[in-house]
Amino acid sequence: MFDHAYAVVLAGGYGERFWPASTMTKPKQLLSLLGDRTMLEMAVDRLQGLIPPERVLVLTSADLVAATIECSPDLPAANVIGEPVRRDTAAAVALACAVIRARDPLGVFCVVTADHVMGDLDVFRQTLHDGLALAASSEVLVTIGIKPDRPSTAFGYVEAIEPVRSEGEIPFRKVSRFVEKPDEDTARRYLESGNFSWNSGMFIWSVGSLSAAFETHAPALGVMIQALLPFVDTDEFADAILEQFEPLERISIDYALMEKADNIVMAEGRFAWDDVGSWPEVAGHLGADADGNTIVGAAELLDATNNIVFSQGRLTAMIGVDDLVVVHTDHATLICPKDRAQDVKKIVTSLRDSGRWDHLL
Repeated sequence: MFDHAYAVVLAGGYGERFWPASTMTKPKQLLSLLGDRTMLEMAVDRLQGLIPPERVLVLTSADLVAATIECSPDLPAANVIGEPVRRDTAAAVALACAVIRARDPLGVFCVVTADHVMGDLDVFRQTLHDGLALAASSEVLVTIGIKPDRPSTAFGYVEAIEPVRSEGEIPFRKVSRFVEKPDEDTARRYLESGNFSWNSGMFIWSVGSLSAAFETHAPALGVMIQALLPFVDTDEFADAILEQFEPLERISIDYALMEKADNIVMAEGRFAWDDVGSWPEVAGHLGADADGNTIVGAAELLDATNNIVFSQGRLTAMIGVDDLVVVHTDHATLICPKDRAQDVKKIVTSLRDSGRWDHLL
């Protein structure tokens, strides 16, 4: 089976909450936020020992293909595939399915993302291993759920109760429903019930089961897969993708498929996982000084506490300030309270709408 195992890394986002470090030309997944490796490199590294580089695909925006190839020297250039227009995760997954199915009709693949942070990597790889084995032997769609440790309102949830038999070490349960991001009271009830997991956005399936599911629940994407098969690995492939993508609606894989299918099982993700979506969440994975300041780059602080400073290539000095996020780059500077870090996306939207700052975004 593992001669037919593939991985797809979704890397098409722009990470607007990490502006001004993250921009349209160098988004979050191409930044080294947590060390010397970019987020994308870390995502590919996690697959080592399970899936070889020649069977790892990266899906990104067409205008990021060159930068992504440069960031992924171990992957074949033909495995970095550009989406010409943004159509969300359902279209990206269907495109990946077409590529793998054309290359290997027996293919089984996992879908991971380039902007998550993982721990307990042996357990993570075992989860993928057992999920790939189950997907290869059964007509199921596998999602990976993360056991919640707090009543978070930032994630969608998966309810799964009935155990599913498998030959591996990782428990699987039949999914009864997906639910959207809840309010705090609902999230607390989910946590107390013990039957709900965070929706990690990671999946495992065979090309056959996934194609059949698209044909049933999202026919336009099923048609697209069939239409793209003859063009995979030809000079006409990019044009064929554009022709197929343009008329598609923008929809996530959860809405298009996972909330409709009745053959979904959940792997219990017993590894550390974080969908780092803001500067404070990144800081949670980095060290802090005695005053609680997290500093990436060069900064000098006086009588300042609990700040997050990202200042690479130049010095940032701060006096008598607390609980700020300061991001200083060559082209722009961001300053905001830590508890407003989620609003960075709003200021990016405002800047874009003004029409004056596109060259800085």
